[in-house]
Amino acid sequence: MKTYEVVGIGNAVVDVITHADDSFLGHMGIEKGIMQLVDQERSEVLFASMNDRLQTPGGAVANTVAGVGSLGLQTAFIGRVRDDALGQFYASAMTDNGIDFVNPPVTNGETPTSRCMIFVTPDGERSLNTYLGISTGLTSDDVPQTVSGNAKIMFLEGYLFDHDAGKTAFREAARATKAGNGIAGIAISDPFCVERHRDDFLSLIKHDLDYVIGNEHEIKSLFETDLETALEKTAEICPLVVCTRSGDGVTVLSNGTRVDVPVQEVTPVDATGAGDQFAAGFLYGLATGRDMETCARMGNLCAAEVISHVGPRPQIDMMEAFREQGLV
Repeated sequence: MKTYEVVGIGNAVVDVITHADDSFLGHMGIEKGIMQLVDQERSEVLFASMNDRLQTPGGAVANTVAGVGSLGLQTAFIGRVRDDALGQFYASAMTDNGIDFVNPPVTNGETPTSRCMIFVTPDGERSLNTYLGISTGLTSDDVPQTVSGNAKIMFLEGYLFDHDAGKTAFREAARATKAGNGIAGIAISDPFCVERHRDDFLSLIKHDLDYVIGNEHEIKSLFETDLETALEKTAEICPLVVCTRSGDGVTVLSNGTRVDVPVQEVTPVDATGAGDQFAAGFLYGLATGRDMETCARMGNLCAAEVISHVGPRPQIDMMEAFREQGLV
């Protein structure tokens, strides 16, 4: 039976990128420089307006899994796409990247494949319009126990926790992984996810998870307090807590031991995917038995690389970068 070093469960979103000027944004009613959710009708209008589209497979945890896979580990991603043009593209592109895309496109889905339509203006600003589509309908039926039960590390996406069926799928997947002697954890994803489901989030972390990864705003949101108190309280209910703090470095609390790892200052070209690729580097280190400081340094290197260019995935050989830094 096939085993995996890292399995991710998350939103399967096609990133669709085009260039546009400010007058086009104004004409289309697109708010510049932010991400906003749109409904299906609005998504179809915006998608039809895009010329010279560049399509890439996206989604936060999917980007993390792709990053881990590019470092040579066996990975799988669980997410829902429809059997439409974008869904077929997504499934094929993920497989081309060496990832097992576990779920075939849904043939009888009521909603289309999720997509994030990104309009890039000449000043480099990215205006994101996300239609979540079919990916939010993930249930336990989409998570084969043959995959979750054979994962060394399970990584869950907080955004999917917004739905009751997603909560159940997460609990069952985490328990299957742990029953198979693996570990399970979550990317918090967004403070607003926590605010909507705080009690359920904390219950999942306390009873079913082995690690949590989040930025300082996300970690603080768990207990609605200052960062140091939030770190302490989270560490009381979870063996491994990883907090990214932008230019202030990374804090890791592991079984009572704290490690603070600084970051090298980098002027970002595009911050998209920084957290996703930090998680990829950190989980690679975790899967290969590195100490916490090395895991964090690997994560920092991956994040620094991805913010140095446009796009959410590394464009260089990160293993070579690890070698240059003496990490492998």
